[in-house]
Amino acid sequence: MVSLRQLFLQHQAQTSDFPLMIEVEKAEGVYMYGSEGHRYIDLISGIGVSNVGHRHPKVLRAIHDQLDRYMHLMVYGEFVQAPQVQLAHALSGTLPDRLNNTYLLNSGAEAVEGALKLAKRYTGRTELISCYNAYHGSTQGALSMNGSESFKNAFRPLLPDVRHIHYNNIADLEQITKRTAAVLIETVQGEAGVRVPDQDYLKRLRERCNQTGTLLILDEIQCGFGRTGTFWAFEQFGIEPDILVCAKGMGGGMPIGAFIAPQEIMAAFKTDPILGHCSTFGGHPVSCAASLATLQVIQEENLLEGVAQKAELIKQLLVHPRIKQIRNQGLMMAAEFESFEVLKAVIDQAILNGVLTDWFLFCDNSMRIAPPLTITEEQIHEACQIILRSIDEALA
Repeated sequence: MVSLRQLFLQHQAQTSDFPLMIEVEKAEGVYMYGSEGHRYIDLISGIGVSNVGHRHPKVLRAIHDQLDRYMHLMVYGEFVQAPQVQLAHALSGTLPDRLNNTYLLNSGAEAVEGALKLAKRYTGRTELISCYNAYHGSTQGALSMNGSESFKNAFRPLLPDVRHIHYNNIADLEQITKRTAAVLIETVQGEAGVRVPDQDYLKRLRERCNQTGTLLILDEIQCGFGRTGTFWAFEQFGIEPDILVCAKGMGGGMPIGAFIAPQEIMAAFKTDPILGHCSTFGGHPVSCAASLATLQVIQEENLLEGVAQKAELIKQLLVHPRIKQIRNQGLMMAAEFESFEVLKAVIDQAILNGVLTDWFLFCDNSMRIAPPLTITEEQIHEACQIILRSIDEALA
């Protein structure tokens, strides 16, 4: 009989020659359970998705309740659907008053595409700026904004009139001019290996955008929805974006993304032409119900309050001569090793020992650590002990 693993390799599109090939039968909280009874502590949350843990009971209840009402009804923006409206209203309650209009989509890349279109339409300009080592998605427009040539070269030509600047480099801000429609930037760089900006840098970026009439788009696909210890990471840096992009952690495990802007900016999509941006499945009612429940869980269970303490505990426990440093903003963390080869051996051994970690696309010598915000101190102790043991076993 053909196994599930064989069918996976034969019929499911692969994204690398070395998939992890872990068969998961069930997931709950911070744990995933394999087909042969193996239990894994998930320290990456599906790459920043399961911020409230796998299958949170309140998220499951919201999904079940919505399934009993309706699923897809109509393309986005035509019908008044309670899950969409209630989620958009709740999101506005977490944001500055100006950011009051939400366009709901299916993923982070889609949200980036919509935000870029909106910036060009609203400003009438064509130049777009992002950062080196940035990651914003894999669709054509989002890929154009990514800051790694090795990921882009095989797919050129991409969007024209795209420029890159160095993250956290104030001198490069002079490249933002009155030709620039928007600067798209991660509040905290993710795939670069958790790079945290200086307070002054983001403030100077905001000032430069104001001076040139450029829209500032903050990508909080990874760092939003509580990951860094505040609901939105930009709250910690004393600035506000013109457009905010989010996804991943906002769905509680369901696919959803959004870009959020002032109503007067978002209105640019309504005329010349109408339907300036449209989506069939954007704002799917079940995903919206899950997202609203996720937002409420973060608030009602006070998950933000424990983020800094849990991150500090991980830093205190993960002390080993082979770990060069740990960078973090809240529970968005990177533990740096001397090389990819060393890190890969540790990651593989940790999986065998029951802890799932990963590396970063543009920083392959650093271990990604981004557990569900619900992880307990006891679970942190267990996970860190396994990582330390895995280092010793892998590098013996």
